[in-house]
Amino acid sequence: MTAISKIVKPLINENAVMVFSKSYCPYCNRAKAALKGINVEFKAIELDKEANGSDIQAYLAELTKQRTVPNIFVKGHHIGGCDDTLAAIKSGKIQQLIKGEHAQL
Repeated sequence: MTAISKIVKPLINENAVMVFSKSYCPYCNRAKAALKGINVEFKAIELDKEANGSDIQAYLAELTKQRTVPNIFVKGHHIGGCDDTLAAIKSGKIQQLIKGEHAQL
């Protein structure tokens, strides 16, 4: 396992909702606001404020095939970016995953 994967995988696995974000990104801010709007607690890593942020983003691109942020995981499942997250909130899939119910993503 690479040094970056040793950082990223525990974050994904140990947090019910994990958001990889950039502080200045309007899509990231919209997704985080939507999660807050349904009272979902999440951990966010602002990649633009991390010394190894670009390495984390490159690793996430390999892992998820998604190069953009936000890159959001719920209970270890990759949700996707902002639009995917908003759709999953609207459909109730995020809430199901958080409760431990299986949802079709």
